Parts: sequence; structure tokens; C-alpha cells
Amino acid sequence: MNLARLAIGLTLVVGLAICTCKAQEITIAAAADLQSVMQDVSARFQKETGKTAKLIYGSSGNFFQQIQNGAPFDMFFSANLEFPKKLEAAGLIDPGSFYQYATGKIVLLVPNDSKIDVSSGLQSLLNPAIKKVAIANPQHAPYGQAAVAAMKKENIHDKIADKLVLGENISQTASFVLSGAADAGVVALSLALSPTVKDKSRYVEIPISDYPPIEQACVILKSSQQRAVAREFLNFIKTPAITELFRNYGFDIPSASTTK
Repeated sequence: MNLARLAIGLTLVVGLAICTCKAQEITIAAAADLQSVMQDVSARFQKETGKTAKLIYGSSGNFFQQIQNGAPFDMFFSANLEFPKKLEAAGLIDPGSFYQYATGKIVLLVPNDSKIDVSSGLQSLLNPAIKKVAIANPQHAPYGQAAVAAMKKENIHDKIADKLVLGENISQTASFVLSGAADAGVVALSLALSPTVKDKSRYVEIPISDYPPIEQACVILKSSQQRAVAREFLNFIKTPAITELFRNYGFDIPSASTTK
């Protein structure tokens, strides 16, 4: 009888521990340009609070569709303002959680061993030696849309359209360049500065006047079962230390970050 009671007691303790653990974890859908910086943010958040942010990366457009269809995310870090604003208009976010956290930049990336001179920026893509140019799919990736806008601004888009190779997201786009599947690519500066990319490649920044600002916002989803932890993470993002971390990865921070 005592053993039976002990077993029941242990089961209850373990069950409570599992529930407590889950209550301390949030799941975040994050745009692929955030892969390195958010890993650092998540690690610091866990160290300081003991709570976990589980990160899932992909294209903002795909996440937007998934969230509309009921995907169980707690937060959404988009690579634009449009998708979070549409979710807000649809009543799918926690009121007051809209936050514009950063503005991204794009660069022209080539592997370290490339013989191609990219000092002239996007005009370098007219070089006949460049056969394939990787960009994120502009149908659902804001960084892909910025790449197309910059190419059109420099009047080269139509001339190189048949060279374009589309990545599912900006992270896959960088992988195409590093693997040799593309000779060059237009990627997020944040990825070019990430540990997994910067030692294997070189880049030149594309003038910000060539494309609309890549303003990025996050929201807490109304369907979240962990809104308290999500709010804590949102406040953590706004701290000076994390703001500086974003700057270190090449992001600009709005002078007055927008919270609704």
C-alpha cells in the first residue's frame, strides 16, 4: 500500500513538473533573417528568467498564412509590418502587443573563393560569369521583395530575370550561395554577419535608397496560452542590451520603436 501511494505521489510530482515546464515556454514564429540574433536573444532570456523561447524560422508570408489557419504560435516576428498589421486588423493579436523592433538591410553576397568582383553592387550581376543569382521568393518573403525592388531601381531586373533562383526564405537563399547552387545572392545583412556565413563569404551593401525600408514588427497572438511569458519576452526585446544586440547584427533600430 505504501509503495502504491509513493508511486502515485511521484506520478503527481512528475506531472506537475511537466506542466510547470510547459507553462514556462513560448513558441515563436520568426522570419529567417532573425536566425542568429534570435538564438542569442533566446539564450539570454533563458539565462535571465529561466524561461524558454522555442524558435521556428521561415518566411513571413508562410507564417502569416499558418497563423490565419490557427497555427499554435505564441508570438510572430515578421520581416515586415504588413503581416502583423493584417493580423491586428483581423483581431488575431493581443491588444497593445504590436511592436516595431528593427529595420533590416540587404547585401549582395558571394562565396569567399569567388573570382567575381562585386564592388559595383547589383550592377555586378550583369557579369556574364554570373549564371545564377539567389533571392528569397518575393511572393511571400519581404527580403525577396526588397531584392526585386532594388534590381528594378537599378534597371537590371529584366536583364537578369532568367538568372534568378528563388529560395523559400532568406536563410535558404544564403545557403544557395554558400553551397555553390548560385554564384551570388541578395540576402539580409543580418545573415551575412552571422557566424555561419561571415567566415565563408564576402558582401557589399546595397544602398538603402534602392528599396523600401524593411521595417519589421512582432506581435503576441491572441490565441497564445502563454501570454504572460510572451509579454515578458516582448519587454525583454525592448531592453537596451537586446537593442544593441540587434544593431550588432546589422539592423537599424527605429528612433521611437512603435508599440500599439
